[in-house]
Amino acid sequence: MTPHPTVRDVTERIRARSRDLRGAYLQRVAQARDRDRGSDRMGCANVAHAVAGIPANDKLKVVAERAPNIGIVTAYNDMLSAHSPYQGYPDIVKHEARRLGATAQVAGGVPAMCDGVTQGTVGMELSLFSRDVIAMGTAVALTHDMFDAALLLGVCDKIVPGLLIGGLHFGHLPTVFVPAGPMPSGLSNNAKSKVREQAAQGLVGRQGLLEAEMAAYHAPGTCTFYGTANSNQMLLEAMGLHVPGTAFIQPGDSMREALTREAVRTVLGRAADAPYAVPPIGEMVDERAIVNAMAALLATGGSTNHLIHWVAVARAAGILIDWNDFSELSEVVPLLARVYPNGSADVNEFQAAGGPGFVIGELLDAGLMHADVLTVRAGGLREYANIPSLAGAPSDEHVLKWHAAAPSKNEAVARPVSAPFSATGGLKLLSGNLGRSVIKVSSVPDDRHVIEAPARVFDSQSALQQAFTAGELERDVVCVVRWQGPQANGMPELHKLTPPLSVLQGKGFRVALVTDGRMSGASGKVPAAIHVSPEAAAGGPLAKVRDGDLIRLDAVAGTLAVLLPADEWAERETAAMPEELRVANSHDLGRDLFAGMRRNALTAEEGACTWL
Repeated sequence: MTPHPTVRDVTERIRARSRDLRGAYLQRVAQARDRDRGSDRMGCANVAHAVAGIPANDKLKVVAERAPNIGIVTAYNDMLSAHSPYQGYPDIVKHEARRLGATAQVAGGVPAMCDGVTQGTVGMELSLFSRDVIAMGTAVALTHDMFDAALLLGVCDKIVPGLLIGGLHFGHLPTVFVPAGPMPSGLSNNAKSKVREQAAQGLVGRQGLLEAEMAAYHAPGTCTFYGTANSNQMLLEAMGLHVPGTAFIQPGDSMREALTREAVRTVLGRAADAPYAVPPIGEMVDERAIVNAMAALLATGGSTNHLIHWVAVARAAGILIDWNDFSELSEVVPLLARVYPNGSADVNEFQAAGGPGFVIGELLDAGLMHADVLTVRAGGLREYANIPSLAGAPSDEHVLKWHAAAPSKNEAVARPVSAPFSATGGLKLLSGNLGRSVIKVSSVPDDRHVIEAPARVFDSQSALQQAFTAGELERDVVCVVRWQGPQANGMPELHKLTPPLSVLQGKGFRVALVTDGRMSGASGKVPAAIHVSPEAAAGGPLAKVRDGDLIRLDAVAGTLAVLLPADEWAERETAAMPEELRVANSHDLGRDLFAGMRRNALTAEEGACTWL
């Protein structure tokens, strides 16, 4: 299928914009790829240190037999449900590698923090920058430079972008991501949100709220809503960096181990269906793969966090994208999935309806994704329109087969391009005298796409919550929460504001949020102009807003503005970040360790990168 004209034009514009940077990156990849193997190239002492801790037979394979050696980078910890399944994965990987005449070593671990745990706490101010720490940790692990390929084990919000950024800095290695899957469905996301709104109104106490939350988050695996973690998995499928159809198979499913073993076979180029020399990840992740990821995000109403993360991912591969690219693609990529918060279904229901494979197949058939991309499989991206299953007798547990994901098994959850939920994607770019920002419109009711109301300005999310509790927001209002950008306090998610704002909207008030911070990938039905750039701490226009200013958020026209005469707005004084906030954001619970990152962080539209 010939690419859609807009997909083609956006891709060509990205290619032209990135030509010099991408060319230099590919040159570095080629130079690293063309070197001798690590155990042949390094000094004897270096090699001895590298293999001292592994079994004798593995030493023989690495050094004498020159067998492939896989580096494993894992985000395992047993505190977080999404990553606890990874505990036994290295042993599975090593067993399968040995069976194939190869070896594998855990090169290193990376931190994995959960925004669900840190939401609304000081820890959330470290969250965004943990992505770059994970990238650095990945680089530290792979810098041992004894590896012929890599398997990256991670699932959630900052973990996958961090692993991918780190992996792209070792772009000469064939690399496959190994997911762990979502937890089984518990208390529905809609029911959970209802209890949260009741708790915000004081109608449910702490015990009732805790019971609801524990019924929703109850087992190993990712959360079941379509937030940043599960959006990560969708995007990796769209980029061809998984074993096809791996994303949303639950940890306890009998296929999970088989798919993990298949990842080993895949990265070694020995997948049962077709031997294949897996290209280096730096060559696979080109401008077409990045556009494919963007299209998949838009078609599924995925997390707004990826308008930051995938800018950084692309930059790590020498590719420059911006929010205009997302916006133009959003005009032609239809919304094909309704998964909470864009609908009532969870990711398990999405998987049952056809999941990522269905969406990818539809986008490929419509020319809304590039089919001619490199992937980790011989069959290319078309393989990712399939769903895996186990074949053969029960004793033959590691034999996999794939079948087409189409047609949709539930059109209330996943629809074809011919009958989408919306003709356009789930994200919208806003611009005006308040700067540039984005809004996730896929979950916002149509009658709330335009909000015009007086501003109430807050310097913290806790101040907004206090005003709500005091009954001060019982009216049409645009809540402006500033000093929440990367340079101010690390750009925390403000998801704790969703319940009180939802309550106000439920009472019939016209309510919106405008902030230079982030909202969770679970951002819901309240219109929120987020990632406002430039941020207030960098002198951005949010620092000029005053209580009572009339603000218009128009997701139809794509505008965000204070309705004041231009000369009056231009002359208004820009407020400075309150000193008490500046001091508070610098200390306690590790925040001072991230001071250099806050100082060096680029804008949200530039990926909030700290390493450039």
